[in-house]
Amino acid sequence: MKLSQFFKLLLFISCVQIDVCAQQNPRLVQDFNDNWKFSLGDKPGAAQVSYADKDWRVLDLPHDWSIEGNFSKDHPATFGGGALPGGIGWYRKDFVIPKSSKGKYLAIDFDGVYRNSEVWINGHFLGKRPNGYISFRYELSPYLNYGGKNTIAVKVDNSKQPNSRWYSGSGIYREVKLVTTGKTHVDQWGTFVTTPFVNESFAKVNIKVNIKYGGKIFQQATVKTMIYDRNNKLVASSAKKVGLTGDMLVSDEMKIEKPQLWSPVNPYLYTVITRIVLKDKVEDQYATTVGLRNFSFDAESGFFLNGESLKIRGVCNHHDLGALGAAFNVRAAERQLEILKAMGCNALRTSHNPPASALLDLCDRMGFLVMDEAFDMWVKKKNDFDYHLDWDKWHQKDLEDQILRDRNHPSVFVWSIGNEIQEQWGTGADTTGRVIARELSRIVKNLDTTRAITTGNNDVNLYNNLIQSGAMDLIGYNYNHDKWKDFNRTYPGKKLIATETTSALQTRGHYDMPSDSIRIWPTAWDKPLLTGNADFSCSAYDNCQSPWGSTHEHTLQAAEFNPAVSGIFVWTGFDYLGEPTPYVWPARSSYFGIIDLAGFPKDVYHLYRSVWANEPVLHIFPHWNWKEGQEVDVWAYYSQADEVELYVNGVSMGKKSKRGQDMKISWRLKYVPGVLKAVSRKDGKTVLEQQVKTAGNAARLVLNADRSIINADGKDLSFVTVKVTDQEGNLIPDAKSLISFKLTGDARIEGLDNGSPVSHESFKGTSHEAFNGLALAIIRAGKHPSKLSLTASSEGLEPATITLEQQP
Repeated sequence: MKLSQFFKLLLFISCVQIDVCAQQNPRLVQDFNDNWKFSLGDKPGAAQVSYADKDWRVLDLPHDWSIEGNFSKDHPATFGGGALPGGIGWYRKDFVIPKSSKGKYLAIDFDGVYRNSEVWINGHFLGKRPNGYISFRYELSPYLNYGGKNTIAVKVDNSKQPNSRWYSGSGIYREVKLVTTGKTHVDQWGTFVTTPFVNESFAKVNIKVNIKYGGKIFQQATVKTMIYDRNNKLVASSAKKVGLTGDMLVSDEMKIEKPQLWSPVNPYLYTVITRIVLKDKVEDQYATTVGLRNFSFDAESGFFLNGESLKIRGVCNHHDLGALGAAFNVRAAERQLEILKAMGCNALRTSHNPPASALLDLCDRMGFLVMDEAFDMWVKKKNDFDYHLDWDKWHQKDLEDQILRDRNHPSVFVWSIGNEIQEQWGTGADTTGRVIARELSRIVKNLDTTRAITTGNNDVNLYNNLIQSGAMDLIGYNYNHDKWKDFNRTYPGKKLIATETTSALQTRGHYDMPSDSIRIWPTAWDKPLLTGNADFSCSAYDNCQSPWGSTHEHTLQAAEFNPAVSGIFVWTGFDYLGEPTPYVWPARSSYFGIIDLAGFPKDVYHLYRSVWANEPVLHIFPHWNWKEGQEVDVWAYYSQADEVELYVNGVSMGKKSKRGQDMKISWRLKYVPGVLKAVSRKDGKTVLEQQVKTAGNAARLVLNADRSIINADGKDLSFVTVKVTDQEGNLIPDAKSLISFKLTGDARIEGLDNGSPVSHESFKGTSHEAFNGLALAIIRAGKHPSKLSLTASSEGLEPATITLEQQP
């Protein structure tokens, strides 16, 4: 089901299948992202209604102004923060609220603003929120001009840097919604649906509803609850009469016969409708999407979902979306999850902050387990201007809001209250880490006892204050894969999850030989890289790693063959802006990803497919353009086969099979141009074939869109891959042609990229170089149905054109 269809389904459930029609439902949640005005820099007086903003830029949210800037080593975010600008920005929007809304409850919901946001409505100050990753709401009702113009103003201050260890982005970078409902209504994130008992026969469903009462005298109310399945069929319902004298919590319990259980292979969702009725009038109607599942962890046997053993095969991701920056886009996030799903990935860690709420919606729908993480630091800082400055005043509120917002998502199965927290260490009387860990655990447990709590610990020794606090349900190991085998002896009876692993380093399409020599770059975490490649690359063989990490294969071996390891979260699924280990400037984005910044898989992607995916795999590499007579190492990842035979120009180079816990095979050959071919076989029968040809001279461009039909909603995206090939269509493995793009139709080029961690080209514009033969153009839909035509051209190459259709 497409995301647009999913939301139409929810609307259909709440407005058609229920016995109260849409006109009688007072809750209206409006997209409030269009037609904002923006100006970069501080603007004294911009909070006032009379401020002259006619020359400001008009744009739609979500918006990240940093990604529009130029890369520079002089930006205070540093290369660790992506080498892009921060600063101060202002947003304003004029809007009209009808007179009929007077007497109702109106609020504005911000899903995330980076950072230090301050909000005014009609000149009235609503509040400030320092945390750049948290969602928040302000009530507007008392300050609105009903039937007239209203002005909302938002100041965003990301000027004090560095405040992040990775690229943060700047601005109102997540969605904004306007909520209208009755004075008596379900509070923000006001439902909590739990399943104290679930199996294939029946599910017991508990529902708690926080009601905000808008009256002043006692009133009798009816709270109705209805549960609908995926096919809009009513599967359970109840009605409870309550006396309202003020805000209150209402609890109910229902039973669902023969439930469909949520899992990564069957992410089945139900919808719970909560309706508040006063004097036969519906005051509010609130929808909660839920999944029915149960899970547990075992010290010896790992993780169980719905009674069945399941290895958690996850990745860590930062929040940026490559060339789109931090500006959240549902389709861009969905594309990332699709690429991960095809790899066999079933879990995601939101490192190291609360994610966009729409990302969790996607994980619910697509079947990903989520480790939902709160903080990258507590009281002790990692950067001069990071969240430690706001900790004392805001950490409780921020954590409570995260739990309240996310606790109904079936995808969320673990809360992480910290990553590599400095308070892990402490000697003598310094037990700060234990005190804070217990406090945070209490905050979580006060709101949700159904999920495990953990922290990502890079110190896994017995004196770690966070582990010694006793506040963790799971012991989280960051790296230290060589110690997993001893975990049950180190922490008897405790349960292990590998919260962060690997940190191998790779540049797509670059190969350093000999491939059996592992490069540890740098030699220690606190030392600079003294040697390296002149072009700031790392080998795409799995033979380059950080000193605290390991190769992908070694981590997989340690996890897959140890049942006590409930699962792993690889650092990282995708490359991200900032933190360009092992290099410094001019590098400006990471090398850790299994997939590069543009979304192009590196070779190791197929290692994970061969171990995690339930399909036969055969992948050989590298490319086949080398110097005559040069020794070249050829690797193969394969699965569901007994052996692989390699041929060069039709001549067999021998058959090879994996041995023991090996996850690859390799040959060392003298290079001759031609055709490299691999055949995998099982019981003597061919399973798969793959070949790589020597590419000739660059001759033409080839375009391929991930989706040729997109929605004319102003938000949808098509990701168009550009390949530089020879006349026969073979990829030119080192091509760096400058490609120009021209788009016709009601759409725009939202971003350009090539996956290079050292490119200083802007992500905006109409031209971009290829990197190792590939480039990417991201097309953003307009708002009118039309045909779109994208043409890519480069000097000396045959151009290419692709047609897209933009539908209502």
